[in-house]
Amino acid sequence: MAGARFRRRQLIDPADDSPISAAVAQRGQDVIRMVTEAVRRRSVLLAYQPVVQASKQGGTAFHEALIRVTDESGVIIPARDFVSAIETTEIGREIDCLALNLGFEALAHDPKLRLSVNMSARSIGYPNFTRTLHQGLRRCPTAGERLILEISEQSAMLMPELVTTFMARLQGEGISFALDDFGAGLTSFRHLRGFYFDMIKIDGGFIRGIADNADNQVMAQAILAVARHLDMFAVAESVETAREAEYLAGIGIDCMQGYYFGAPTVTPPWKLPAAARTA
Repeated sequence: MAGARFRRRQLIDPADDSPISAAVAQRGQDVIRMVTEAVRRRSVLLAYQPVVQASKQGGTAFHEALIRVTDESGVIIPARDFVSAIETTEIGREIDCLALNLGFEALAHDPKLRLSVNMSARSIGYPNFTRTLHQGLRRCPTAGERLILEISEQSAMLMPELVTTFMARLQGEGISFALDDFGAGLTSFRHLRGFYFDMIKIDGGFIRGIADNADNQVMAQAILAVARHLDMFAVAESVETAREAEYLAGIGIDCMQGYYFGAPTVTPPWKLPAAARTA
């Protein structure tokens, strides 16, 4: 029996030099190479998804800017297909710089736009990111008060002290901060109290099907209570149905985001119909 269990473990836990592991590693290298080439060609763009006010469904509070790259054939590749492969590499830092620069360009183009841009905590000490941030703030004096930087819970917890210092330093510029995908990681309330986040974005795993899922209801209400206690806005991610939106509005969520309100689009907000981009 012990031998049989050992053989089963070998099947489900292949060694690092197995064909499966080699294929996974090769795919990761292919993704890094594809993104590196896209950055070299400056084949990088933003997709915009509205975040709406729960108390006034359809009224846009801000847009989230989601980074995209295009491959050599012109196909647009969403972030979910490459971010995990480049997260710990220098090309990941450059992607953060390009996303931020494109965000500043959008903010300068439309003085009414409020925009959130994703970044990794690993980019905080990256010189080009710091330079991009300060240049953008100098070019557009009102950009700081209209910019939201989103840092995922997992990324923030890699180096909480560095993140806290970074956020405190930028408060004077009017920049807001969102803790993205909250609930997916292991943030302790001790660290959460020490951060300077202005909003919590509740991970979509707690939102999908919430109208019929008692466990998700309890978790979402608990996170909302924490947000209220810490004076943060609460945003529900991955809202996909009218019933989910109705339930969330009923419990007092501040804002909602998801395909029910609009899919990410590479069309800039200022080219959208006025009803889709005004509060």
